[in-house]
Amino acid sequence: MPDNKQNAILTLDAGGTSFVFSAIVDNKEAVEPICSEAFPADIKKCLDSMVVSFKKVIDRLNSYPSAISFAFPGPADYENGVIGDLPNFPAFRGGVALGPYLEEKFNIPVFINNDGNLFAYGEAIAGALPELNSELTVKGNPKQYKNLLAVTLGTGFGGGVVIDGKLLRGDNGCGGDVWLSANKLDNFLLAEEGVSIRAVKRVYREISGDDTEYTPKDIFEIAEGEREGDRDAAIVSFERLGEVAGFAISESLNIVDGIVVVGGGISKASKYILPSMIREMNSVRKNTAGDIFPRMQMKAYNLEDEKERLLFMKDDSKTVTIPESNKTVVYHQTKKVGVMTTRLGTSKAIAIGAYNFAKNQLNINSAENR
Repeated sequence: MPDNKQNAILTLDAGGTSFVFSAIVDNKEAVEPICSEAFPADIKKCLDSMVVSFKKVIDRLNSYPSAISFAFPGPADYENGVIGDLPNFPAFRGGVALGPYLEEKFNIPVFINNDGNLFAYGEAIAGALPELNSELTVKGNPKQYKNLLAVTLGTGFGGGVVIDGKLLRGDNGCGGDVWLSANKLDNFLLAEEGVSIRAVKRVYREISGDDTEYTPKDIFEIAEGEREGDRDAAIVSFERLGEVAGFAISESLNIVDGIVVVGGGISKASKYILPSMIREMNSVRKNTAGDIFPRMQMKAYNLEDEKERLLFMKDDSKTVTIPESNKTVVYHQTKKVGVMTTRLGTSKAIAIGAYNFAKNQLNINSAENR
């Protein structure tokens, strides 16, 4: 196997109908991306497409890559590189050892994760998390955040978690799977049924009575007054998504406790989604005695709103004196969690996440082999 410690890492953006191949060095694309058909129903054509396209990327590099790292839809055994029964990729029914296959073809390590995990990792390494901590420092606030929950709003409701700089994959590769959370509006439904493209379309259709097959982009344009339609229904369709997402995110934050980054195609409607999400996150619950409790110990702030961002950035800490001493310590008396949209763009964050995950694993493997 070639020694390519400083060399590029190959990446793949796996869509349902097409693949986009590239290579990354130092968190930047090293080549012009190459697109090819995915052939989701034909395993031989699908694999051939991958091999040919990766070879084209390699031909554009100055040296041989050190690894391949990318996101691929689940269900899957990501640790062993086996892709399972995908609804949109019937060619993979029964399980396909995609990672080992590519390792044999290119003689380099292959790392596969889901897109929610890599989105979270990219934003934690080079996006929302470092940006937020840098701004806190500039504003004189000593607080620094180490944990992050990222969600993607699109065809489905994806998620990923980073704890102290490490990606939470879980023992079964299921870390961050928010899509299976309870749906606030119907606990027998998946959260994803209220947080997805189909949810926005369904709610708009139900409220407006309009059976036109609009896309979320169309519905956003209706909400903005840029397209004919029921503006109130359009706004509610995004607000309701925010409410259901906020419920699921709150449940996760009671365990994870970190900032929240929102990505995916529907996140472009964040001006309508985030306010209802924040309201839900800051709602209350009660015990059997009737006592009222916040649903989270932390107060949630919409960091896309300038006034809320300033309140979040404000240093509310104070110093307290150690008993029987003249020494003092900082006391963070208020607990805050910020919610913000992607700083890198979803696709770029996933690619950077894939790159850094591979680099980290290569370093671990190198240390273990010494």
